[in-house]
Amino acid sequence: MVKAVVGANWGDEGKGKITDMLASEADIVIRFQGGANAGHTIINKYGRFALHLMPSGVCNENTVNIIGNGVALDINKFINELEDIKKAGLNPKLLVSERCQIVMPYHVLLDEYEEERLGKAAFGSTKSGIAPFFSDKFSKIGIQVNELFDDETLKAKIKNICTLKNLTLEHVYHKPLLDEEELFNLCMEYKEKIAPFVCDTHKLLHDALKEGKNILLEGQLGTLKDPDFGIYPMVTSSSTLAGYGAVGAGIPPHEIKEIVVVTKAYSSAVGAGEFVSEILDEKEAHELRIHGGDKGEFGATTGRPRRVGWFDCVASRYGIECQGATKIVMTALDCLSYLDEIKVCTAYELDGKIINDFPTTPDLKRCKPVLTTLKGWKCDIKGIKDYNALPEEAKQYVEFIEKELGQRIDMVSNGPEREAIIYR
Repeated sequence: MVKAVVGANWGDEGKGKITDMLASEADIVIRFQGGANAGHTIINKYGRFALHLMPSGVCNENTVNIIGNGVALDINKFINELEDIKKAGLNPKLLVSERCQIVMPYHVLLDEYEEERLGKAAFGSTKSGIAPFFSDKFSKIGIQVNELFDDETLKAKIKNICTLKNLTLEHVYHKPLLDEEELFNLCMEYKEKIAPFVCDTHKLLHDALKEGKNILLEGQLGTLKDPDFGIYPMVTSSSTLAGYGAVGAGIPPHEIKEIVVVTKAYSSAVGAGEFVSEILDEKEAHELRIHGGDKGEFGATTGRPRRVGWFDCVASRYGIECQGATKIVMTALDCLSYLDEIKVCTAYELDGKIINDFPTTPDLKRCKPVLTTLKGWKCDIKGIKDYNALPEEAKQYVEFIEKELGQRIDMVSNGPEREAIIYR
């Protein structure tokens, strides 16, 4: 059976914890898109990990963890992250698709240069090279892992890359040029580092499907960062939808039987882009930020303070629909325990008209939140495992949102640890 774990919102919903939790039942966990530009934080008996490239199943010793062909593979970050995991006493089974493409140093530089050029109009990139990487992939000048093992093909490709990139570096950014020999030597270093992990994951996965094994697909970011259905252009560069899991992992789409969509009990986002339910009062926002998450609402990759806001029923309902949820998880309910009152965005006001559907970006820019205020529960709920043992106000909050979403919330997370989960 194949399950996917994906985000309903802007990312940062707690997918890492849910993947880590569900990985105990999985034979294989696959990262199917994105790169090292966002982090998944997991906490379990082995410690606390902020994973950027590694699948969140690496703490389960019987699970095979795969970097799928849809991932932007930064080889140095992959190796460094593996070393950190091994320091915790773990020795995960890791494989990398031979069709995976490699983030090169010039991708990171071009990302930095473009943000610098844009100035105040910058996208708020993590500067991990993701947009230039995917641009090259679809321009057919990316480097696949398998090409590291074919010197002549690789040399010809690097020559073409340098011709194209150096024109941009010289005439657009006025920066130092690329050197063919240096890039080839770097690729040889990459080959040596990644060779032990390279695998025909297509065959492995199709064999696993025939054997009836359990496969878990792990997505990065959330619906609203999808390049087609998100808050374009302030989005990421690969599809964040569960449907893309079939492409980014290399399995038939009809094999995905369960789609677990994660949403947080409030909203948060890193980077620029439309965010209707954002709390604009900095004091109020800061208070939610420091109560949020395991170590507050600060990016796992950048350390930047996340923008925070009230739960957005319009955006979440849309995100859940786009993902095709069969199950919904609400995380971080415990983070709201300090509040006397909690607001929920139940609709948008667009040019004086109340709307319930999530619009495209030009209209979204003009939307204002329609807020409903609910009573807080004002007590610590961490450690509660039985839904009925929650304070009445906490249950009312969950059930109010559930009604607005039009779909059952199957699990509620009330702490960052793996075991802090309430099944309904």
